[in-house]
Amino acid sequence: MTDFAKLTPPSSEPPASRGVLPPDDALRAELHNEVHARPAARIRLPALIVFVAVLNEGVSREQECEHLRRLPGQQALSPDQMRDNFLRLHFGHYTLKWERHTEFTRYSIVQPLPPGTGLGEREPELLSALVMPEHWLRDIPGRTVAAITLAMLHAEMPQQTPQPQAVLMAQAQRWFGGERTVVASQVGGGHSWALTDFHLLPSGFERMLVITSPDTTETRAGRISQRLFEVETYRLMALRGLPAVKALGPMLSQAEAQLASITAQLENKSSSEQDLLDQLVSLAVRVERATAENNYRFGATRAYDALVKQRMGELREKPIPGTQTIGEFIQRRLSPAMATVAASAQRLTSLSERISRASALLRTRVDIVTEAQNQQLLEKLTRGQEMQLHLQTTVEGLSIAAISYYVISLLLYLAKGAKAAGLPIHPEIAAGALIPLVLWAVWRTTRRIHARLGAPASTKP
Repeated sequence: MTDFAKLTPPSSEPPASRGVLPPDDALRAELHNEVHARPAARIRLPALIVFVAVLNEGVSREQECEHLRRLPGQQALSPDQMRDNFLRLHFGHYTLKWERHTEFTRYSIVQPLPPGTGLGEREPELLSALVMPEHWLRDIPGRTVAAITLAMLHAEMPQQTPQPQAVLMAQAQRWFGGERTVVASQVGGGHSWALTDFHLLPSGFERMLVITSPDTTETRAGRISQRLFEVETYRLMALRGLPAVKALGPMLSQAEAQLASITAQLENKSSSEQDLLDQLVSLAVRVERATAENNYRFGATRAYDALVKQRMGELREKPIPGTQTIGEFIQRRLSPAMATVAASAQRLTSLSERISRASALLRTRVDIVTEAQNQQLLEKLTRGQEMQLHLQTTVEGLSIAAISYYVISLLLYLAKGAKAAGLPIHPEIAAGALIPLVLWAVWRTTRRIHARLGAPASTKP
């Protein structure tokens, strides 16, 4: 039987340094620790959480570090401490969490709920109770994309009967002033209630309220708040694709009409190829520029929409009688917007493909015209070569006669020289007799030369 008391606990030393495993990959530790990145806060209830998300385009990590240094006791903070894009600062009775993402940076301030705040009262001036330095929130570098005040407190959760739920809902609605429609859900499988009205206050904040049972742990409260903040932030980031689509719509309609006109001209052959090519190139440049400008936004919209759905699933919503759930309220407007963005992205892609097909058709048309022109040129060249051949044949006949004349003249002079030397030769009769032989020899030599030039090169040395 094993004695567990004698077992040696595992060493905390990395395996690679103990020599048990091969050397670590350069990214092993970073990738392994990613699962622990951006942990949820531990929130002791009742609590007030102020959440601000700002777009960080053009804002460096150094600027955000400089702003965090304005908090008490953080003058020694350096950008190296923020290299993991996550930082939690503790200030006694409140904490601040800083998170930097690709497009935005989030700040979460957790502090105790001001005394005297209860469900039966209207929302107090919570921002006046913030323990931050004056104007610190206003001076955060970046442009605000989301800002939420979330109050979290304990209450006895009603039984699954309409009357106790209605009483608690009536109290909770007074928190929002009772003037607007409030959406609410049972989250965490019914363990807590989350309520909001999705309205911007004059201060620029939205309001949320979370009511939890007394046995809610600090870790669960932190997870609920984190998911609610992420849902709202990702929802707003996903909707950033909608204005881009609306601005892109007129250009897409104009481009589609122009492409239809070019296709009609291509079919009717009412315009020259060069004119059609110029129009297609101009249209293709416009579409490619629109694709380059909006492709990232469309991809980010799809990613943020997927994150909204994932976080809503993690909340495990259940409906509260008489109210609309948060997920239903969000999807009522988010789904059409995402469908519009997806349709516009597909429309842009389809337009680019149709331009490519029209360009291929025009290229085919140009190739056919070019081939016809080349055929005509070849025919002209063929006729020219035939004429040249006839001319060459005529010239060759004259050449044979000329060469034969000069050869016979040389033979005549040779015969005259022989006669002068005393040989019994009649020069004119000898030259006349040799004319047929000379003509045949010159003709035969010419044929051999033609045959040699037309035959393949000899492989003999």
